[in-house]
Amino acid sequence: MTDQRQMQIGEVAERTGLSLRTIRHYEEVGLVIPSARSKGGFRLYTETDVERLMVIRRMKPLDFSLEEMRDLLEITDRLAATDDPPASEERKRLRERLDSYRKVADARCETLRARLEMAEDFAATLRRRLQADARTGA
Repeated sequence: MTDQRQMQIGEVAERTGLSLRTIRHYEEVGLVIPSARSKGGFRLYTETDVERLMVIRRMKPLDFSLEEMRDLLEITDRLAATDDPPASEERKRLRERLDSYRKVADARCETLRARLEMAEDFAATLRRRLQADARTGA
């Protein structure tokens, strides 16, 4: 991990679109831990940390709780472990849990698509009413 470029929290915030406060909060609740600290005590992050924050950011609009985020990250961390990889039975259980999160994410995406379609229909209705009013009131 030491061969990865290290970034301060401001750059990470810019790259992820998350606020400094949000990144610090995710650290406080244990979702992401800076890979290092500078001599001055500043948080230092790597590309791996940025990728982890992006996973968290993508889960947020799907209303995953912090506990669900933590669980999913633990699953993916365990599946990616190279120093102590999971045995086949554990890997199977982890993949099943990961698949259940995928199914929930798919269902929530479908719900969001339906809500967006309703919102777009509403906006189109307002545009039509404005156009009709402009024609009759002008």
